[in-house]
Amino acid sequence: MDVMVSVKDGEVWAHDSGTPSGAGGSSGTGEDALPLVLLHPGVADSRVWDRVLPRLTERHRVIRYDARAYGRSPAPTAPFSLVEDLIAVLDHFGVARAVLAGSSMGGATAVSLALRDPARVASLALVVPTVTGAEDPLTPEFMAEVGGLARAGDVEGIVVMIRRVSAVLGTGDDPEVTEYLRAVVPAWLAVHPHQVPDPPVHDRLGELDVPCVLALAEHDQPGVIRVNETMAERIPGCRLVRLAHSDHFPTVREPDAVAEIILDAYAAAR
Repeated sequence: MDVMVSVKDGEVWAHDSGTPSGAGGSSGTGEDALPLVLLHPGVADSRVWDRVLPRLTERHRVIRYDARAYGRSPAPTAPFSLVEDLIAVLDHFGVARAVLAGSSMGGATAVSLALRDPARVASLALVVPTVTGAEDPLTPEFMAEVGGLARAGDVEGIVVMIRRVSAVLGTGDDPEVTEYLRAVVPAWLAVHPHQVPDPPVHDRLGELDVPCVLALAEHDQPGVIRVNETMAERIPGCRLVRLAHSDHFPTVREPDAVAEIILDAYAAAR
């Protein structure tokens, strides 16, 4: 079911797969009754989960949505917070507690909610995640070059640069990844004046008390790898999985492995 969800001063597109016929535990107390919520990265909209989704919806209710200005969600016109939008989506669907699977930017939002309201998060599957308060994995020189291209309106130039550092395993034009990037560059420009950063939580990772699986991509940017290794060390009981054949797009490069990681995190939910 596709719906537009009201969030503060705006709305976002969301999809609820519903409870599959093979799922158990309809009372809301069993593991299988927990919804699974997918949070996309900043380098793609929620379509990035397409290759993983069939494995997840076989037995679980799966909710995914596009952050503001991404995919089918309108651009923001007022200040907003990613974690507050996540809370609004959960409230819309009547979800008191969920398993969260977040990639990159989505991973940061998932961690932020787990620390802000632990009762709402049953477990975490973090795929090449970022986290608020960590050192920016992109160098100042890289960001300055991207900024210059943005001011010049050179979307293709930005796509080439991001592909060079985040999609090193792509071959040829890497059409799937290129399509995602071309679609999100305008979103970055649209959200920049309005997005209010969520509070830094990098130094609070040791407070997390929730089962967690973190997937690190061996061919990701060195800065992201460092952040991921530090996160796995600081999060109590976190299981680190190294994806040998992935860059910053594991759902494209190794969708079956990502699905297994998410299902493992779901099975560990408490």
